[in-house]
Amino acid sequence: MSPAPKSSERIVRGPGARGGPKFAKPKNTKGTFMRLLRYFKKYAATLIIVTVCIIIAAEANVFGTAQLKTLIDDHLAQMVANGRTSERWAAFTWAITRMGLVYLIGAICIYIHSRLMLRVSTGILYDIRTEMFSKMQKLPIKYFDSHTHGEIMSRYTNDTDSMREMLGQSIPNLINSIFRVVSVFVMMVILSPLLTVITVVMLVLMITVVKALGKRSGAFYKKRQAALGVANGYIEEMTEGQKVVKVFCREQMTNERFAQLNDELRKAEAGANTWASILMPIMGNLSYIQYAITAVIGTLMVLAGIKGNYPVLLTLSVGSLITFLQYTRNFAQPITMMSQQFNSILSALAGAERIFALIDEAPEEDEGRVTLVNARIDENSELRECTERTDIWAWKTPDGELRRVRGHVEFNDVTFSYDGEKIVLDDISLYAKPGQKIAFVGSTGAGKTTITNLINRFYDIQQGEITYDGFNIRDIEKDALRRSLAMVLQDTHLFTGTVRENIRFGRKDATDDEIERAAKLANAHSFIMHLPERYDTMIVDDGENLSQGQRQLIAIARAAIADPPVLILDEATSSIDTRTEALIEKGMDELMNGRTVFVIAHRLSTVRNSNAIMVLEQGKIIERGDHHELIEQKGRYYKLYTGAFELS
Repeated sequence: MSPAPKSSERIVRGPGARGGPKFAKPKNTKGTFMRLLRYFKKYAATLIIVTVCIIIAAEANVFGTAQLKTLIDDHLAQMVANGRTSERWAAFTWAITRMGLVYLIGAICIYIHSRLMLRVSTGILYDIRTEMFSKMQKLPIKYFDSHTHGEIMSRYTNDTDSMREMLGQSIPNLINSIFRVVSVFVMMVILSPLLTVITVVMLVLMITVVKALGKRSGAFYKKRQAALGVANGYIEEMTEGQKVVKVFCREQMTNERFAQLNDELRKAEAGANTWASILMPIMGNLSYIQYAITAVIGTLMVLAGIKGNYPVLLTLSVGSLITFLQYTRNFAQPITMMSQQFNSILSALAGAERIFALIDEAPEEDEGRVTLVNARIDENSELRECTERTDIWAWKTPDGELRRVRGHVEFNDVTFSYDGEKIVLDDISLYAKPGQKIAFVGSTGAGKTTITNLINRFYDIQQGEITYDGFNIRDIEKDALRRSLAMVLQDTHLFTGTVRENIRFGRKDATDDEIERAAKLANAHSFIMHLPERYDTMIVDDGENLSQGQRQLIAIARAAIADPPVLILDEATSSIDTRTEALIEKGMDELMNGRTVFVIAHRLSTVRNSNAIMVLEQGKIIERGDHHELIEQKGRYYKLYTGAFELS
């Protein structure tokens, strides 16, 4: 039974729901930024060095440009007017050398702050990714039911990448630009207040144009992000579903759909790039116009200074004019960069907000206090806790009492709903005594898998009670509860690693001999020995190099190595042919011997030897009994069994 809870976040649905995040701005810019600053604390000393280097680099650029006035007015002009003596050449050479040293110091500081900021940014992202992944392990299953895999993965890829760019580049460049703009402005005022006013007026005009064009460009970029997400998601879906596409000969239909999505992306991309492309030429031309106006007026001021009969504010030296013109370039560039960095920072903060939303998700609640321990029986036939692994499991209560794990599970008047609206299980009562095999049959959506999910406490019930060896399962620690269970699911998942490592996933301290015994028990040993590297054969892409049946046999071996008192088989043999199923039946019987077993099966032949069979329909148990009793009742089970068809 697949749950269908409602997502707590807005998710882009439809084709491409898993492709890329929506274009968004942070909802709480200040709060997100202040929270991000907490990660900088342990890098405080490094950040002080970075800030000093950024300031020196910015001021070196400004101070280096200021040397032009000295070179021209104090050296070149003097040599032209009074001749080139060795003293003047030496002074001129030293001025150039000093200017070069200033720029060299600035370059060194840029290198230092870039390297240090790279270390800081990667360290912070390491901390954030670690915190995210650690938190993800504590989230309840319902979180993953209400968020797509692509949506969660985008936190680790797109959002962290935008944060990396912000921490490593945008923030340092923004600080550098602020200091450069302020310093350049001060120097421009010192050189010529009149030309500074002209430059500021032109700059206001440029900013107005940027703002007007930016609104149009931003709208298209939003459309582009949405279209890109849809297109990427569709490509991912079609890549995963190529077999289905080819089986039903839907290549033409999928091509037509992709052509439509691709065309929408093309239009949005063209619109965004058109306005972005217009912006730079307009800005460039306006800057050239501003430069030309400044140069003409500045030249007139130089001529006025030569004549010598004008106020000082209206005159200018040649060196001052050339230096001022250079500053006008240095003034516009950082302002343009600042606007770009602000956009980059806002985008990154939106990503950080999504990351913090994951970190802030409520963890899986665990109020249980009963733990699971290994035990032994002493000479007085009493249980004693052991530190080493034994064949005896015991529950340990908060007061230290030990109670042997038997596997006695009961459902008492259990009612459950995934979303609080649609009832999935309605007043269910059943029990499984230690060592019994209980089977659940019924149509898809009847609630079979939901029962096993509740035993694991993947979800908590709204009404009723579930007990395990007399304990309410709410009183048992979730880790302890789940260690006492082993599941073999219909949808087998294998991890990247060797066959041996995948079986050992069931119990991390299992020896190689125990792994082989578990594989033989599940009848997996034979095919494993025919693999290229046997137990050391690498499994990749969720076992793409194995058949579905082989994957399921490894999953059964993984459950066997855990050696739990309770075993849950959710369509464990659905992908195994009847011949293989017959071969492993004895092994499965040995695995199930002495354990409480819950079985979900579509093949009714696999549940005939169950102690009790529960027939479910629409969340209710409509029939119960063993195979012979249900056949004699001639009800739903009888019709299914004698009708020679399987449940769907």
